[in-house]
Amino acid sequence: QVQLVESGGGLVQAGDSLTLSCAASGLTVSRYSMGWFRQAPGQERELIAAIFWSAGGTNYADSVKGRVTISRDNAKNTVYLQMNSLKPEDTATYYCAAYDGSVRFRSPSVYTYWGQGTQVTVSS
Repeated sequence: QVQLVESGGGLVQAGDSLTLSCAASGLTVSRYSMGWFRQAPGQERELIAAIFWSAGGTNYADSVKGRVTISRDNAKNTVYLQMNSLKPEDTATYYCAAYDGSVRFRSPSVYTYWGQGTQVTVSS
């Protein structure tokens, strides 16, 4: 049984940093493309960062580029999302997800496995 468990969310102030974790069981994160998505109320779920299974390459949404870093620890089978210089518009529920491909990584529909989400709230 595959499980993705996110943690690390919380209430922070604008300008703060936060690191989210996604601990996986039942799959090996290095063999999947792993994505971090976020969804704010009334908005669509959007991909903000992905790390690819093949060579560990990464991709970031323009809205977070330069402020966010995705990484993985193969030994811990965990994917991380480090977020710096947080803004109120970063407030959302953050999800990690696993995709057994790489081409259509921006589309939520191709991701097979999802975590339950962790809430990030940034106050101004």
